[in-house]
Amino acid sequence: MQKIKPFLWFDNNAEEALNLYTSIFPNSKISGVTRYGAGGPGPEGSVMTAAFELEGQQFVALNGGPHFKFTEAISFVVDCETQEEVDNYWNKLVAGGQESQCGWLKDKFGLSWQIVPRRLIELMQDKDARKAQNVVQAMMKMKKIIIADLEAAYNK
Repeated sequence: MQKIKPFLWFDNNAEEALNLYTSIFPNSKISGVTRYGAGGPGPEGSVMTAAFELEGQQFVALNGGPHFKFTEAISFVVDCETQEEVDNYWNKLVAGGQESQCGWLKDKFGLSWQIVPRRLIELMQDKDARKAQNVVQAMMKMKKIIIADLEAAYNK
């Protein structure tokens, strides 16, 4: 059992979020749900808390009401090997949400994600400082990261 689990506070749409997230990421599942009873405070039968896994990472979600909102201070980084993988996660997570800069997006629930190709990290850590800086400058102009454009900046 994972000792530390991220706990996500949703207003009233945790179940919708979990269904979306577990449909996007392989090796994912909803592992347990507790529902509100007649005594509330949420609508009877609605999700109170739910345990779920994304790619084996355990999380807990709560329908806690409108008191707290997600911010960019917390985000989840998705490590991608290919442009196809970047495109897949980006397109599915940004649907109904909002693009940001440098591979960041907010999904339709307000949760922030970073969709990051491994190649970006490799190029930014290159020993040639000029090439690495060219990559950083290219990334700063992007919303979704395009590996071919990073490679072109690297090879300038």
